[in-house]
Amino acid sequence: MDTPVDPYCELEHALLSQRVTDIASGQSGILTAVVREAVAGRPGGQRRVVKLAWIRGDNGIEWTTSPDNIVAAA
Repeated sequence: MDTPVDPYCELEHALLSQRVTDIASGQSGILTAVVREAVAGRPGGQRRVVKLAWIRGDNGIEWTTSPDNIVAAA
């Protein structure tokens, strides 16, 4: 049996509060948080837990991406 995981928690990341680039979108901004969050997406309304990186662009708009998609900005 799997150990239950709290689906809503903030995770440590080496680039927190630093300028990063989201390689999926090509946009850059400040990494404000990396979280684990339960999202919909499975048939029957089941939720799954994913890791999300929150980035705030220079224009103040925030977006999410996979933490695997972020690198330190050049």
